[in-house]
Amino acid sequence: MIKISLGLASSFRNKMILIFFAITIVPFIIFAYYSYMKSIEGIKNANATFSMSYLQQAKMNFETYLGQLNDQINDVIGNKSVQEWLEHEPASSDEEESFAVNMLGLVYAKMPQIDAIRVRVYPLDPALYPTYMNTMGVSPKIGEEEWFRMAKASVVPTWYLSMPTKGLYGRPLLSYVKRFTGLYDRKPRGMVVTDLAEDHLRRFFSPSESMVGQKFLVVGQDGKVLFDSFDNEWTGMIIPSKKFMQIREVYSQGAETLSIEGDNMLTTYVRMDSEPWTIVSLTPLHTLTHPMKEMNRLLVLFLVVYLICSVGVVIYITLNFTHPVVRLVRLMRKLEVGDFEYKVPASGRKDEIGWLYRGFGSMTKKIEGLIEQTTRSERNKKELEFQVLSHQINPHFLYNTLESIRWKAENHGRTDIGEMVSALGNLLRLSLNQGKDITTVGREVDQVKAYVQIEQARMGMPLRVLYFFDDDVLALPFMRLLLQPLVENAIQHSIRDNFEKGKVILSGYVEDQDIVIEITDNGKGIPPAVLTQLDTEKEAGKGARRQGVGLRNVNERLKLYFGNHYKLMIETGEGMGTKITIRHPILEPVGEEEERRSEGA
Repeated sequence: MIKISLGLASSFRNKMILIFFAITIVPFIIFAYYSYMKSIEGIKNANATFSMSYLQQAKMNFETYLGQLNDQINDVIGNKSVQEWLEHEPASSDEEESFAVNMLGLVYAKMPQIDAIRVRVYPLDPALYPTYMNTMGVSPKIGEEEWFRMAKASVVPTWYLSMPTKGLYGRPLLSYVKRFTGLYDRKPRGMVVTDLAEDHLRRFFSPSESMVGQKFLVVGQDGKVLFDSFDNEWTGMIIPSKKFMQIREVYSQGAETLSIEGDNMLTTYVRMDSEPWTIVSLTPLHTLTHPMKEMNRLLVLFLVVYLICSVGVVIYITLNFTHPVVRLVRLMRKLEVGDFEYKVPASGRKDEIGWLYRGFGSMTKKIEGLIEQTTRSERNKKELEFQVLSHQINPHFLYNTLESIRWKAENHGRTDIGEMVSALGNLLRLSLNQGKDITTVGREVDQVKAYVQIEQARMGMPLRVLYFFDDDVLALPFMRLLLQPLVENAIQHSIRDNFEKGKVILSGYVEDQDIVIEITDNGKGIPPAVLTQLDTEKEAGKGARRQGVGLRNVNERLKLYFGNHYKLMIETGEGMGTKITIRHPILEPVGEEEERRSEGA
């Protein structure tokens, strides 16, 4: 993926497009995003400031209300009759009934003076007052409940949240429980329970112009929600934000953006002074950003129009500037691999692009002329080199053969001299091939056989040379004077010292549109020095001993005509003999008329 990205970025056209977008679209998008974020931040700060101011005022009002409520309850506690009625436990049922009538009457008389939904005065042992408790609709066993026992044991007022159950009240009640003692002693007398409904709390936490989805909470010290202005959705539950609980422990007030139940909320909070509670305002961020939706739509529309115009400009630049340059680059790449068939189109443009096309076309024509001139020179050079190499056949072989003929004629007078001379004639005729470079595989094999016959006559002993050629290979066109020098090299340098066991094997077949001929001997192998000098163009010096001339000539002729792919492949080593492989491309067959003239020569 990284390579692909670098390739795209390296193109001139893609660079132009990237630069264009970088200087037009990107700054606009960055500016729009920056403006949007700053607008959101400004709205959040303004709302946080407003919410914090409101919470501070609500805190003051609510704490004032709680102080007044406590004074009103103290007025009930300080009533002399309440103190007297609870000083002693009832001695009889009649006394208990009298207590119930008197206490209920007093509480009902005090109710208009207390800003609460209900006020109840409980004795410390409710089980001793069954008539009184049943009259209030409360079980005498209420004293066994946990909140009652905790309030009874506490010297400070406590709060108790009761969730709705089947009965008179269908809403949560936040109860203020205060145990009181005698006016002139510290002996506990009873407790006053004052119930506050959500309507009493809503007066302080329901602004006249709240935002959609905004809610106000009163959260206790343990994180339980005591009041939820949004239809008591979370009342009685732990507030669903651990981060808020952590922040509240550190700071007494503040504003944070928190994720609560999957929604981002602007959370402002203030901790109360009189109670271990926190007043919280939660406002959904999407509500705050709602006024910006129209602006965002207009911005997106403008961006789309701007993008379309930018794409149009990019297309114009691409078609008129970068595309011609890309096409010129493709032509240059074709020229790099030697493809001159595709001509450079004429350009009538008067700008720099037109000058590039005309200059490139002129340069291409000059390169074609230079290549054609170089090809002709290389062809002439190869012909001259071949003529020189063709005349480098070692003349010692002819001299030794004539000397052998003379010697046999003078000393033996045997008839095999005629056969030797005949073989020599065939060898010379096949070697010259009427001055033509191309012969056939069969004629080359016949030349090798003539040479082997002469060698056997010279040495006076048979040579084991074996031939294995496919029939369809013998008629294929083949360069002359390739096999005989290699067979001569095998006989003279590999098996000459061991004619009894030495042998040379020639085999030929067709493989992958090439003629493959292998010459194998079981001699002592080719010295490493000869192999090292095989690809050397010049010999070490005039006085140096000529080694591997036949191998070098054959190797050079193959490379000159057919390229380095067709040079000799030699496998040799001490004790393993030598295997030389010739690969020769299959050429067009020799014409019948020319073939007949060659045979008749």
